[in-house]
Amino acid sequence: MDLVLGIDIGTSTTKAVLADGDGEVVARAERDHCLSLPQPGWAEHDADTIWWADVMATAAELAGSGRSIRAICVSGVGPCLLPLDEADRPLRPAILYGIDSRAGAEVDELSARYGKENILRRGGSPLTSQAVGPKLLWLRRHEPEVWARTRRFAMASSYAVLRLTGEYVLDHHSASQCDPLYDLTTESWIGERVAEIAPAVEFPRLAWAGEIVGTLRPEVARDLGLAPGIPVLAGTIDAWAEAESVGVRIPGDTMVMYGTTMFFVRAIGTLRPSPALWGTVGLRPGSRTLAAGMATSGALTVWFRDLVGSVSFPELDAEAASVPPGSDGLVTLPYFAGERTPLFDPDARGVIVGLTLRHGRGALYRSLLEATAFGVRHNLDVMAAAAGDRTRLIAVGGGVRGGLWPQIVSDVTGLAQDLPVQGIGASYGDALLAAQAIGATPQERSWATIQGTVRPVASRRALYDEMYDLYLDLYRATARHAHAMAELQKQGGTDT
Repeated sequence: MDLVLGIDIGTSTTKAVLADGDGEVVARAERDHCLSLPQPGWAEHDADTIWWADVMATAAELAGSGRSIRAICVSGVGPCLLPLDEADRPLRPAILYGIDSRAGAEVDELSARYGKENILRRGGSPLTSQAVGPKLLWLRRHEPEVWARTRRFAMASSYAVLRLTGEYVLDHHSASQCDPLYDLTTESWIGERVAEIAPAVEFPRLAWAGEIVGTLRPEVARDLGLAPGIPVLAGTIDAWAEAESVGVRIPGDTMVMYGTTMFFVRAIGTLRPSPALWGTVGLRPGSRTLAAGMATSGALTVWFRDLVGSVSFPELDAEAASVPPGSDGLVTLPYFAGERTPLFDPDARGVIVGLTLRHGRGALYRSLLEATAFGVRHNLDVMAAAAGDRTRLIAVGGGVRGGLWPQIVSDVTGLAQDLPVQGIGASYGDALLAAQAIGATPQERSWATIQGTVRPVASRRALYDEMYDLYLDLYRATARHAHAMAELQKQGGTDT
């Protein structure tokens, strides 16, 4: 059987899938790994022990039993910054996407240098902790010994491609998140800015996510038990591969990804950049997307589960479901790791208002779920203002399981959410791109099939409208205090 292999390197898990040209899943593999948080506001991965080791382990597991793999595509977390030396060896752990906010001063400096409006017009996005340009400048300033040896840089997907094929390449979508270094109009690097921000660094050649950019190296093929010369695609950032997996292509289609963080990708026609969102090129020439991302969602539920001790998510869901909408009068801000869109405030902090001695574990957990739902509504409202009201939501990710969380999101937003049959995620989108690249699946075909729809309960809308207004007011009222506490945390607390 001729098969395609898709691999996705996530924040906490690497997942791989083997599929045939019709999208039937033959086998799956998975590896968990750790997220390193060495300092407040920092988030890192070790490229060799996590990215490359996971790619090889999952690929080797799925390559057994004489399976004939005809193409490979890898996606991963991003945008990231992994500096490489002249031999393409990592010089330090990779600096991850927007959850790593170390380059705040560089964001401000580059925004002033090039002008916020100019950056937004040419690149589609404001400069934030998500952007790679400020991270490059941070590295140059704060780790000069690393910078002196830096000759190239990679993201999770492009590092895997480099190791698999020897090709130094980055897909256009990932490049479009290297603000302020990529021009959406010309779909190319901005040479003068590259020279100013990252002199002496060779930037990768650009390709589209679904393009074949090289073939499997003989030594890698031997280690995996595969034939050399298997085509390898450019790949892309995980959220866009996941959007591809559920058929987000028609303008208005929006993926809502319930993962470690909540992420949104919306296909659009003409890009009208918003200072509160990320505007990017898509996976194909001429395509455009709007994206948004919260700093926590699944990470918040894991934090709570671990905090309260030996309890499972099904148990927590059952307790939360027994609490009426509104969590018995609790409103929570989910900014436990700052917030990305639409606030772009890394110093925002979590807040719970309304606590009494009668509130139990179920009410607190439900309030966390409602808080993320209010964050979803906030982002979707901003997207609607930027790109129009028509939208179709497709819900994906581990948080969809169980049903309570997506129901709360639909109740809060007043929007239905389609649920696809395959909830595998980005690795399934990678496999689809691979199948299209070799002609096993037509370019225009999607593998996505909808199995059901979560619909809002109309009777809950008035309450959630009132609480949503309180949610928005609460951030404005407490931001100054949250920022003061964030500054104390950066200084190591209040002990002297």
